[in-house]
Amino acid sequence: MQSTSTATTEPAVAQPAPVRRLMSLDALRGFDMFWIAGGEEIFHVLAKTTGWAWAAVLAEQFTHVEWDGFRAYDCIFPLFLFMAGVSTPFAVGSRLERGVSKSELARKVITRGLLLVLLGIIYNNGLFTKPISDMRFGSVLGRIGLAGMFAQLIYLYFPNPKAQYIWFGGLLLGYWAMMKLIPVPGCGAGVLTLDCSLAGYVDRSILPGRLYLKVHDPEGLFSTIPAIGTALLGIFSGQLLRSQGPVAQPHQKTLWLGLGGVACLILGYSWGLIFPVNKNLWTSSFVLVAGGWSVLMLALFYWIIDVKKVGGWAFFFTVIGMNSILIYIAGEFIDFEYAAKFFFEGILSFFSEPVRAVGSVLAFLAVKWAFLYFMYIKKVFLRV
Repeated sequence: MQSTSTATTEPAVAQPAPVRRLMSLDALRGFDMFWIAGGEEIFHVLAKTTGWAWAAVLAEQFTHVEWDGFRAYDCIFPLFLFMAGVSTPFAVGSRLERGVSKSELARKVITRGLLLVLLGIIYNNGLFTKPISDMRFGSVLGRIGLAGMFAQLIYLYFPNPKAQYIWFGGLLLGYWAMMKLIPVPGCGAGVLTLDCSLAGYVDRSILPGRLYLKVHDPEGLFSTIPAIGTALLGIFSGQLLRSQGPVAQPHQKTLWLGLGGVACLILGYSWGLIFPVNKNLWTSSFVLVAGGWSVLMLALFYWIIDVKKVGGWAFFFTVIGMNSILIYIAGEFIDFEYAAKFFFEGILSFFSEPVRAVGSVLAFLAVKWAFLYFMYIKKVFLRV
């Protein structure tokens, strides 16, 4: 099988998709991107216009925790980074087996990582529209690029799974030790607040421009260290799915994924008692909690789609997942909201306010999906 996230030395260009794919990974990536693309607004609008209790509960789950804690929406970003890791054994591992040298693959991995950092900077700031002092250099794409890059380099140069697990544990334990033991001027050591965390202090000291939260950036440089662990969790999962060894049967792989996900949740929530689960700081406990839920979702999608071969329902998400980078950045230069109003505003005007509100969200999502479907049938996919 081939993965959806292939590394290449070329910049982001349109090219045909690989023929053989891990379909559950495409579908899960699309499921993840659906919420990033605006799917969460369905619950927010329902809660606002109807007052239904269940809608309010779901709407709250589709907001980020302000600081410590974890909600469903806090898993969206790490799930995407996790899936970049899952694809690594398929994309990079298959090339190694075909005889491509590690140095050549490393160049491709580094080029792709730095390209994502550049795209993230452009996504945040546009092209030459701001002075450096007003630019934000931390970004979602940048974190995916850097964390994924370092995880793939570990995969390349430390092929022994035991060594990879040592790296994983070392990154999480090392980050915990640094955050707890290294003092921050004016605050002391181990203070994990917005103003006083070591991550925020390091980013303020070395990152140019502005930080997202002025004194802290949730996609800053220092907290990329544990984010490498998120990508490594994906690599571990991808290695299991690609393995031909003792655990080779699909049902066995599903079981081991499920057990691994539960183990991560137990460890993560337990560690969170002394090192809080915090997305903004990307704490080690957050890596395990978000990773645990990510592994369980992968197990579920893999079991339904690739094991049970029940995949027709997932086509909607697959169309999104095969152009995930495109739909993430397309909103910056395509006015999907205008198109949705053009096609649907007249029809929606005949309905009550709650129906119009929900219908507007669905129309917006429909226009986005139609755009992606057009790209899908034309076999045009944005690769980085």
